[in-house]
Amino acid sequence: MLGALRKVVQRVNAAQSLEQAMQALVTSVKQEMSTEVCSVYLLNPEKTQYTLMATDGLKPESVGKVSLSLDEGLVGLVARREEPINLVNARSDPHYRYFPETGEEAFDTFLGAPIIHHGQVLGVLVVQQQQSRRFEEQEEAFLVTLSAQLAGVIAHAEATGALTSITGEGKTSRSKKSKAFQGISASQGVVIGTVKVMTPVADLAGIPREHCDNVEDEMARFHHALVKVRSEIHRLGRQLENRLNEEEQALFEVYARMLADNALGGEVVNKIVSDELLARSALSAVVMEHVRTFESMDDHYLRERAVDVKDLGLRVLAALDEADTSQQSYPDNVILVGEELTASMLGEVPEDKLVGLVSVHGSRTSHVAILARAMGIPTVMGVQELPYQRLERREIIVDGYSGKIHTNPSEELKEEYQRIIDEDIRLTERFDAIKDKACITSDNHPMTLWVNTGLMTDVVRSIEHGAEGVGLYRSEISFLLRERFPSEEEQRLIYREQLEAFAPRPVTMRTLDVGGDKALPYFPIEEENPFLGWRGIRICLDHPEIFLVQVRGMLKASEGLNNLRILLPMIASVTELESALKLVHRAFRELVEEGHELQLPQIGVMIEVPALMYQVHELSERVDFLSVGSNDLTQYLLAVDRNNPRVAGLFDAFHPSVLRALNWLVGECHRENKPISICGEMAGDPSSAVLLMAMGYDILSMTANNLSRVKAVIQQITLKDAKQMLEAVLKMEETREVEEYVKETLISKGIGRNLLHTN
Repeated sequence: MLGALRKVVQRVNAAQSLEQAMQALVTSVKQEMSTEVCSVYLLNPEKTQYTLMATDGLKPESVGKVSLSLDEGLVGLVARREEPINLVNARSDPHYRYFPETGEEAFDTFLGAPIIHHGQVLGVLVVQQQQSRRFEEQEEAFLVTLSAQLAGVIAHAEATGALTSITGEGKTSRSKKSKAFQGISASQGVVIGTVKVMTPVADLAGIPREHCDNVEDEMARFHHALVKVRSEIHRLGRQLENRLNEEEQALFEVYARMLADNALGGEVVNKIVSDELLARSALSAVVMEHVRTFESMDDHYLRERAVDVKDLGLRVLAALDEADTSQQSYPDNVILVGEELTASMLGEVPEDKLVGLVSVHGSRTSHVAILARAMGIPTVMGVQELPYQRLERREIIVDGYSGKIHTNPSEELKEEYQRIIDEDIRLTERFDAIKDKACITSDNHPMTLWVNTGLMTDVVRSIEHGAEGVGLYRSEISFLLRERFPSEEEQRLIYREQLEAFAPRPVTMRTLDVGGDKALPYFPIEEENPFLGWRGIRICLDHPEIFLVQVRGMLKASEGLNNLRILLPMIASVTELESALKLVHRAFRELVEEGHELQLPQIGVMIEVPALMYQVHELSERVDFLSVGSNDLTQYLLAVDRNNPRVAGLFDAFHPSVLRALNWLVGECHRENKPISICGEMAGDPSSAVLLMAMGYDILSMTANNLSRVKAVIQQITLKDAKQMLEAVLKMEETREVEEYVKETLISKGIGRNLLHTN
């Protein structure tokens, strides 16, 4: 069965069009199942009829002319029940519908399986024969499996506009139905543009192992290629220097160093010499070994390093083969789409043309996603089912707010999204007018808004948007963008830059938080379940030498400014907290003894682990403030990995249990007279920010791009209205009910829909 299935799937995937794919399917299924008829019925774009689209066994002239309504015939029954139907005597079934033009009266045995994609019935796959017998369970399973394969082919055809629908006259016309694909939002915003598909210039994995006649010549060719690629990488970095700061541009220096003699470049040279291989064969062997190693790792960040290594290898291969990769042509308003976009690809596009990015693989932690956010380019990652190879020069919509890609968009859909784009432009002008104004409700309740930072570009945007302080500085970003642990002095300089930029406003610096979806390339962590494993403060306590160097760097950076606050992440117990506090106080004492004039900063704990919620009293006796990490707390409460595209849709901060937990937590903190802030996506979502304000959170901390939206919404409502909304949602049972109620209530109070988007 498996061999037969593989043959059918290969024939279907080799087809050049949907019609060819369906015909290949019915012919192959008929052959492999030894039946007399195999047919495919598809739901038309208007979802009113099932039309016979391909057959092997019925009269060919009936294709495109025979249609059944949704509740008609055995085909309609299979679709309605969404399960296979296996009949020995089909004509005796009350649902049987006879079409004389098909010539099917001779075939009495019937087996039909629904074609379902993402819960939607797209059609029905049918086999028939004259002999009266019941199809066996194995045959039924075979047909169901093939139906699932066909579902993806049809869905892709709909997405690219290749699916044809049958008109009443039996003619075919191209469907204008738009198709949406779900991914992960990596950089928010909306853009309508033209696709440029980015494909590798060669296949590293397919290079054969070939020996050379002259090792010296191969080494010379390889070194020439390295020089060319290093020059190319520096050129790409220069093309982006106006849109990136020095820290982000350092990514391109990292790429260049990876080709050095003590890194990949040296390994390839050794391979050429030791095995007497052609340069391209040695390059393939070394690069693919690293790619396989990275791809086998559980950690998201390290897996995506495989993309960087592969990209570098392909560039060197192109240089060896003297392929010119710089002569690409790009349309205006170009959206780069590819299986694995890389940071270097961004530099190849003229600055005035690049408007969006879409990657089939990858997540928010990939290098290209980090750069996209810094450049303000709407980006969606992890769109795993996107038929990207068929989208070249097609118009698509990138919705960076929801993480959706719309292919073959209708005029109505484009107009709808253009309104969002236009409103975003108007909102930008409005935001400029309120950036220096305090965030106060219309009944005079002040709400403190801080920002989350990590890169220096965040600082510039934060100050431009009128941030009152920093609620979360992600110190791990400076670790992630290096090939080794930064020294104490390097860290002091980085932290000083942040503290000086915001002084006298407070800056809350979170100590190193790696593990889970963030791992250091030079400090690999391999675990079965990284989110429940060795991460955050657990790593720092096991490696006090790393933790102490970082804390010393923070404290020294604060000298003379005194606007530092230290935040401890992923604390799960009082024991962990006390151990961390001892190290912080030790570093402080050492620096004072060394002659530094310091004030002990406020120290807080991050509530991300649900268990810690029930120890607020114990925490309050030991720290100065508490801060909720809403992303991780929600993830742990709901048991959902939000970076996993298969379940990311289940991650929702409007879940009633999440809201009730957050509301309860505020009350506990205020009973202990401790301030509590919240950082994460919830704080930056205007709809949930209103609820958090009503709960009593003292500070909302968010990305700089969301600050103006949240401020504009809060300025237009009263605290009384917000509390009434909170009272209502705490009684609700369904996430969707909460979301719809909050948004519709805000809209009814005169708040525009565009304000409720998040960046």
